[in-house]
Amino acid sequence: MSAQPTTTKVAAQPGNPAQAPSPDGLQAGLKNRHLSMIAIGGVIGAGLFVGSSSGIAAAGPAILISYALVGAMVVLVMRMLGEMAAARPTSGSFSTYADQALGRWAGFSIGWLYWFFWVVVLAVEATAGAVILNGWIPAIPQWGWALIVMVVLTATNLVSVGSYGEFEFWFAGIKVVAIGGFVAIGLLAVFGLLPGSDNPGTGFAHLTDADGFMPHGAGAILTGVLMVVFSFMGSEIVTLAAGESEDPQRAVTKATNSVIWRIGVFYLGSIFVVVTLLPWNDKSIVKDGSYVAALNSIDIPHAGQIMNVIVLTAVLSCLNSGLYTASRMAFSLGRRGDAPKAFARTNAHGVPQAAILGSVVFGFVAVWFNYQWKDTVFDFLLNSSGAVALFVWLMICFTQLRMRGIILREQPEKLVVKMWLFPYLTWVTIGMISFVLVYMLTDDAGREQVIMSLLAAALVLAIALFRDLTGAGRKDADTDTAGIEDSVTRP
Repeated sequence: MSAQPTTTKVAAQPGNPAQAPSPDGLQAGLKNRHLSMIAIGGVIGAGLFVGSSSGIAAAGPAILISYALVGAMVVLVMRMLGEMAAARPTSGSFSTYADQALGRWAGFSIGWLYWFFWVVVLAVEATAGAVILNGWIPAIPQWGWALIVMVVLTATNLVSVGSYGEFEFWFAGIKVVAIGGFVAIGLLAVFGLLPGSDNPGTGFAHLTDADGFMPHGAGAILTGVLMVVFSFMGSEIVTLAAGESEDPQRAVTKATNSVIWRIGVFYLGSIFVVVTLLPWNDKSIVKDGSYVAALNSIDIPHAGQIMNVIVLTAVLSCLNSGLYTASRMAFSLGRRGDAPKAFARTNAHGVPQAAILGSVVFGFVAVWFNYQWKDTVFDFLLNSSGAVALFVWLMICFTQLRMRGIILREQPEKLVVKMWLFPYLTWVTIGMISFVLVYMLTDDAGREQVIMSLLAAALVLAIALFRDLTGAGRKDADTDTAGIEDSVTRP
């Protein structure tokens, strides 16, 4: 039987609660301001900046309904996840809860699928950042920029969780200020109140003046849903990070309660500005991107370069969080005996180095695939992880149905965040997610993603069931269940 990581009790340093170990052995180095900005920035991905133009082209102004529907779904999922995370904060988040509520197969499957999703995202974001940086400094090739970006952010994550939190605080801060400024300036322009501008304002005319509010019919709203749903992925990161914060319960409660206004302002607010400043069929929306086109329409100078800086920030933020998220999921899987035991070890700073390096190695390999076999191997990886976000949300719903009873039975005083109208809204959310998955099968682009993702899920599930039958790994595991021990694992 293999030797397991030993655990050493670590006392909190007086007057510095951030140095106390978290319940599952990681260092609690994230401050409340870090968690607040991670929560806000988590819903603002690069997909919002670069993907919204195709959604507008597909659905017209009715894309607002698409965003509202997906936003409502994410709010409900986050409420369910917040209920569980506030009661039992842990680095494994929904994977650990699925393990506890549904069985080891569920925690193993969703944990590895989520890890796979984020290591593929690392390659996508590193390449996207490299394209922008190469445009500014072409002397360094794209692959060189991708390497630099990956190395820098890997080093940041290896130093301490506090350094990750600090980087993410500023990355997310730039995104928040940018979107907030865009919405404020855009609304002033819509009503003709922009200082120094002779533009009388567009009002709400563009919402209906080009073939109506739904120019392609009501069915286009569902097409829009498929195009925007994946830009919301990342909102759940705060529940993983909460396990390394000073006050996990407070952080999760605050993040869960604020998710409605975050989605309302950043998604619906910004898209509303775009479709009111410009007709939905304006060619510049697709040509220049929706945000650049909107800024150009009100004569904001250097709009393209401004947006490149913001998109680069969003890309780096997503890459930074993606590496953090993948490594913490690998750490949690290691603690439960579902990943190599080295992943469950932390260094003197409470950083799971092996989990970070293991994740980034696959990230580097995926980057290489993106440059070598973009239309074959990498396209396969991209499609096979494409619907994982929906699988994760669906698993969260089923987990919460069971987890509510477990929490009430074992720790009723910790049920401080409650899902609304339980269990009815939980079942409604399950229906909404299932409908999106089924509808994707009728869409040419979505069909391949769902089928490939289902094949990947089936493979992981088969491995999970085999391990369940053989009892592999779990007998020696340092189980990451309720997260009770104050310990730091050492080699």
